[in-house]
Amino acid sequence: MSLCINPFCSNPENPNNDHHRFCQSCGSQILLEDHYRVMRLLSDKTSFGKIYEVYTRNTPKILKVLKEHLNDHSKAVELFQKEVNVLSQLNHPGIPKIDGYFQYQTSDGFKLHCLVMEKIDGVNLEEWLQQQSYQPISEKQAIAWLKQLAEILNIVHSRGWFHRDIKPANIMVRNNGQLVLIDFGTARDATHTYLAKLGEGNRITAVFSAGYTAPEQASGQAVPQSDFFAIGRTFVYLLTAQYPLRFYNAREDILNWRSSADVSPKFADLLDNLMARKAADRPQTAENILQQLIQLEQATVPKTTQTSRFPRIITFATLLFLGGVLSYGLSQLPKLSFLHHNKIEHLQLDKTLNAHNNYVKTLAITQDGKTLVSGSSDKSIKFWNLTDNSLIREISAHNSGVIAVAISPDEQILASSSNDQTIKIWNFATEQLIHTLKGHQGAVWSIAITPNGQTLISGSGDKTIKLWNLKTGQLINTLTSHTSSVMSLAITPDSKTLVSGSNDKTIKIWNLTTGELIRTIPGHDDAVIALAISRDGQTLVSSSNDKTIKIWNLTTGELIRTLTGHNAEVFAVAISPDGKTLASGSGDTTIKLWNLNDGKLIKTLTGHTTTVYSVVFSPDSQTLISGSSDKSIKIWRMQR
Repeated sequence: MSLCINPFCSNPENPNNDHHRFCQSCGSQILLEDHYRVMRLLSDKTSFGKIYEVYTRNTPKILKVLKEHLNDHSKAVELFQKEVNVLSQLNHPGIPKIDGYFQYQTSDGFKLHCLVMEKIDGVNLEEWLQQQSYQPISEKQAIAWLKQLAEILNIVHSRGWFHRDIKPANIMVRNNGQLVLIDFGTARDATHTYLAKLGEGNRITAVFSAGYTAPEQASGQAVPQSDFFAIGRTFVYLLTAQYPLRFYNAREDILNWRSSADVSPKFADLLDNLMARKAADRPQTAENILQQLIQLEQATVPKTTQTSRFPRIITFATLLFLGGVLSYGLSQLPKLSFLHHNKIEHLQLDKTLNAHNNYVKTLAITQDGKTLVSGSSDKSIKFWNLTDNSLIREISAHNSGVIAVAISPDEQILASSSNDQTIKIWNFATEQLIHTLKGHQGAVWSIAITPNGQTLISGSGDKTIKLWNLKTGQLINTLTSHTSSVMSLAITPDSKTLVSGSNDKTIKIWNLTTGELIRTIPGHDDAVIALAISRDGQTLVSSSNDKTIKIWNLTTGELIRTLTGHNAEVFAVAISPDGKTLASGSGDTTIKLWNLNDGKLIKTLTGHTTTVYSVVFSPDSQTLISGSSDKSIKIWRMQR
């Protein structure tokens, strides 16, 4: 099929377009530059542009088209053209080759900025890790990949550029194993670093990807060594299969990742050096990194321990086998695909906290897993030490019941919402009230903070969603489309997409950058009460008053499966950080644990005497915490 890229075409997928040079619906040219034929739309989810697959002489290419509403945005056009400029200067198998840049004019004279580049035969590292069932890479593979990236950056930096947006989604792996650094739209000429810009009196432009952006870059002070910080964080993700900020201790300003990765101390030291807080304390050139890797390899003594969790289990099983288990039969050995579920089945009640004087409506947990925050219909917020289950402190928070709480990624801010129609922003450490946000005309049923820590989002009984600047408390935008109360919110890990659920029985997906409604998903027969998104941003889970849980493909909006088993409304859902287990809490007083991959029920937890309103997993997926209208908090831990 030949597609028309005219954004105003009434039927860009007109089947009669094949074998024609002009669109049969709008008359615009479909054979671009007389030789590129657009075959399919790959993505229109980015705020920046649309991505297509095109063919020229039977060779597939990638076409990037700047979104039409950005044509008059000088900065957007500049960044788009910068990618052309950068790629045209670089020649390396780890850097996409540029094929051409042109302006396309529609039949009515509207112009679009277009970039054609090499199509990489592979997937990005986020997708790759997903394909590996989120098994961390070995140290050997990490060293090999770090070498490749250091070589790529050595070329990029030596040409006077630095990338500014390195993260797993911007690194692809070809089918032959070669890594490719993509998305050079945010690259900057090294002569236009923070210091040079400041000296010239120019405005600083910051590029930010939560969890990967260096501290100085977040303040608009990017330097070439900012790329090294991002690479270090990328390898934390690859070696632990966990989002880097999950290891961040805001109080001590350190990343406690080492115990979650099976690597040698020397390699861990190298990665920590890449992630040094100050740019001056990091390697100053990519060549320095390559030299350190060579020294590391020369000094490395072969390790006797396995680098994968599964091989440890296999070795143990083998020892048992050799010790006399042969007669028991291989059929009795557990299959690896069931190991996690056997582990989850050992989740048992460890502690009950007589927490509040009324319903426990909401829970949140810090990134280090040490502090729990609970909000209640008794109008209070309480802080709990999860190490010894003791009460740390309490806030008399609102004039009515507390419905929702959220903690910022850096653990500096706590947000709470209430039936009193307000949202309050607190200093997490001191309990000092920073802002009271007013604007909703109904109870604020749900709040969420974007993973990049910049925006607070609220959903209300007034049918609206509001976006607030978390730092200043200023209202940024109001989203309207739901026809009844907005009950639930969830945000993708990249902070680009918002999902909302409503009493109008629909789920809506929004572009957070533009505020544009991307898609409306019907499917539930009653109010959509709770939402959760997997850490890879691919899977959406919704629960409803219709007693069901639905699992969706977030990218396409397609229903994957419906889970049934609860006998009352499902008020809460949570996905474990390891991405394997779904927990649900219901008006039937139970909590159910499900295999997220196949939808099978693993276990039902009983103990609460009335409705379960909230469930949350600890960062290590070893603990589940629930809150109920029986006024208690229950802590469920893995029994070893």
